Amino acid sequence: MSTPAIGCRLAELTDLTPLSATTTCPDPEAAYARLREEFGQVAPVALVPGIPAWLVMGYREIRSVVRDELHFSRDSSNWGQLRDGRISPDSGLLPIMAPRENAYFSDGAKHRRLRAPLVAALAGVSEQHMARLIRATCDRLIDRLPAEGPIDLVASYAAQVPMLTVALLFGITPDLGERLQACVIALFGSGGDAQALFGEMATILTRVISAHRAAPAADLTTAFLDHPNHRDDAEVLASMLLTLGAGWETTQVWIAQTLRIMLTDPRFDAQVRGGHLGIDDALDHVLWTDPPMANQPTRWATSDTVLGGQHIARGDALILGLAAANSDPWAGAQDRIDTGNRAHLAFGIGLHACPAQRASRLIARTAVETILHRLPDARLDMPAAEVPLHPSPWTRGPAHLLVTATRTRS
Repeated sequence: MSTPAIGCRLAELTDLTPLSATTTCPDPEAAYARLREEFGQVAPVALVPGIPAWLVMGYREIRSVVRDELHFSRDSSNWGQLRDGRISPDSGLLPIMAPRENAYFSDGAKHRRLRAPLVAALAGVSEQHMARLIRATCDRLIDRLPAEGPIDLVASYAAQVPMLTVALLFGITPDLGERLQACVIALFGSGGDAQALFGEMATILTRVISAHRAAPAADLTTAFLDHPNHRDDAEVLASMLLTLGAGWETTQVWIAQTLRIMLTDPRFDAQVRGGHLGIDDALDHVLWTDPPMANQPTRWATSDTVLGGQHIARGDALILGLAAANSDPWAGAQDRIDTGNRAHLAFGIGLHACPAQRASRLIARTAVETILHRLPDARLDMPAAEVPLHPSPWTRGPAHLLVTATRTRS
């Protein structure tokens, strides 16, 4: 075993492992183990070539970071490379890492002010109403599946359920919802089209806001507009971009990952279908073993400090390796599975923990339950080893799941 390269500085390092290599490789736990062996629990990685960041992989280290706003800020105006002009204006990283006037990119009193509308709006949605909406959406999508030939459960179902559900909750028509979905996929891909499609997403939502100004409705858009903590429509737009982007992507990946494991792991599938493992336990299994948000952006160091033995310089970016932390031996990874343990970090922890956990779980649970009832004999129509992954440095999930199945009546 090599001696971990602790005590290094980002500015001194070259030939770094790309962050996307941890989300697109066949065995991410092995990738995290290699980084731990060389660097310890805080490892340098490349966001894109020439743009380094720290990947925080330790469970304890992540808890330390999220509980210390004084030294680790969510405000990306603290990003040294952005401040120094080293991030290209057309970089695909900017749509997901540039400063925004929303709760995600703020600290302290500002964060509390901008988080309150999200919490209030989501709390105001009736769980019974949402459940009916989700069930109807799931059944409608399954009814539209082709009667013959392989079915892509990602494109035709897993990606559609949260898209249609959340769009309806915001009072957004399905056609606009489908376009917004394409924008979110590009956003999390952080590729060359991310900037253009993020701009299109903002344009669409600006029109939705204007329409709701003229004709308020009983939906989340109007709830955002009516909340006194939003000072103007720009802040409403920023909150909508956050809710749609973060909630949408992670929920669809959560559904797709659960279906992938059921289709490729006969033991897991038998436990779920036989009722030995409840749907919520199955969903938590996925949050432990392959969380949708594998690498969460971002904290920025506000001063020089030390974390996990590494010298963190003011302005350094820190990525929270949620998937890596879930496999941290210190966290008892070997004892976590199928025990009802929800100490995973999939939803984040601390002041910035996801405010939409209830809604996200309801969507995912209903989507998986509906597949069990409506496609009871679904089987993978492609080699398990050939299931492609979305090319994203942040989320890890299947791009396609081709299945053969008999559709039953709802």
